[in-house]
Amino acid sequence: MIYILTKILSFFLAVLILFSTSSFTVDMHYCCNKLVDMSIIGKAKVCQDKDQKKDIPNNQCTTFKEKDCCSNQTIVKEGDDTFKKSNIKVENETLVFINTLFYNYISLFKGQEKNAISFQAYRPPLLFTDIIILNETFLI
Repeated sequence: MIYILTKILSFFLAVLILFSTSSFTVDMHYCCNKLVDMSIIGKAKVCQDKDQKKDIPNNQCTTFKEKDCCSNQTIVKEGDDTFKKSNIKVENETLVFINTLFYNYISLFKGQEKNAISFQAYRPPLLFTDIIILNETFLI
């Protein structure tokens, strides 16, 4: 169980490091403030059939075919590769503490036997003299 959780956690941490260090570019093409094309790999496709209408006094976008209404937007995410190695000096007392903490934490989740008697294998010591008579302590 712990082996599987360790593998899953290490996989997700590796993917997190991969995405945090990689860089990518998203290129988008808008017409009339609506997204027409988006590309992660290359350039976004531009509208092919544009009517050039220059007699419109204000640049209000009415159709997708107008030239002045189209715009391109590029989002660039730069990767970060400035990681530092951690220099941890582990002392003997720290290792003992970590081992004890780990052992006690794992033992909390181990299954207990039902009706477990902890003193079942205990044998009382052999007495050669009767201690009650020797000390003269009697129950009244």
